[in-house]
Amino acid sequence: MITVTGIDHVVLRVRDAEASIAFYNGVLGCPVERRNEAIGLIHLRAGDSLIDLVTLDGKLGARGGAGPGEEGRNLDHVCLRLADYDPERVMAHLDAHGVAYDPPDSRYGAGGEAATITLRDPDGNGIELRG
Repeated sequence: MITVTGIDHVVLRVRDAEASIAFYNGVLGCPVERRNEAIGLIHLRAGDSLIDLVTLDGKLGARGGAGPGEEGRNLDHVCLRLADYDPERVMAHLDAHGVAYDPPDSRYGAGGEAATITLRDPDGNGIELRG
């Protein structure tokens, strides 16, 4: 028997690594922890987890075929839990960065029902923010 205790990392195939870093680091505050240019991999710290970005032309990203676009995405969404979650403060922060989002809506997650904010990253991948 195995017991899953959380998500270690998610890997996103991205069209523009610098635009994605600007979003995940500059908007969501996930610092770049490590880069492996040889295979086109960038690790960003998200609390106890990592968000890994792989470029479409890098060794890892090229294996996935066509990149994200209007017809398809890498995943539906990833949910990020925020410390001291205040929807009004989060929306003001997103507004200041020019990021479009949907207003808070009640959704069920690992912590139960909560008012979450949903948005999209530069590649159209869904991001859900919750406390």
